[in-house]
Amino acid sequence: MSTEDFKLDAQARDDSGKGASRRLRREAGLVPAIVYGGKKKPQNISVEYKELIKHLENEAFYSHIIELNIDGKSEDVILKDLQRHPSKVEIYHADFFRVSKTKKLKMNVPLHFINEDTSVGVKQQGGIVNHLITELEVSCLPANIPEFIEVDLAEVEVGQTVHISDLTLPKGVESVALSHGADHDQSVAAIIKTRGAAEDEAGDSEEEAGE
Repeated sequence: MSTEDFKLDAQARDDSGKGASRRLRREAGLVPAIVYGGKKKPQNISVEYKELIKHLENEAFYSHIIELNIDGKSEDVILKDLQRHPSKVEIYHADFFRVSKTKKLKMNVPLHFINEDTSVGVKQQGGIVNHLITELEVSCLPANIPEFIEVDLAEVEVGQTVHISDLTLPKGVESVALSHGADHDQSVAAIIKTRGAAEDEAGDSEEEAGE
């Protein structure tokens, strides 16, 4: 869980549509956005492009409570979605979701894979790591949202798979998938044989059979 506090200033806007959004981005240096959720109606807003880009450089911003100040009025939100240019570093639109500090929410949290190069399956057995998922949906109170979840591959051998149930989640954080039952225990990562190693083993087997 990140201890950093994120604050973002915003302004309410009445205009909508693609033309208005383009003008905001090109002429005012603003990003069109929307804030929704809770008991309030959705509200169109705009945020400063440079300020948003600066925050996006911090991974914790994607899974942390943000104090959104709309014309001086503060709301607790999380960043729910971003619309980006397919090839340029440009943000088209941002979605913010209102949260309550006393109500659990569901979030996708990034996975950090550690000890890959020194794992048993890679260093000693010549395997390679296959990442099957890169983020995990969790349920927790907003204050407990982890910045990331570690996947330790140190003791994983070739042919073994790490599942969600093998992960150590922070206190107060639950896997949404596992809450639906053990049959939803999704694979997270595996160490597999390289193609060359598999071919060598096949060749050895053929030689043994011939002998």
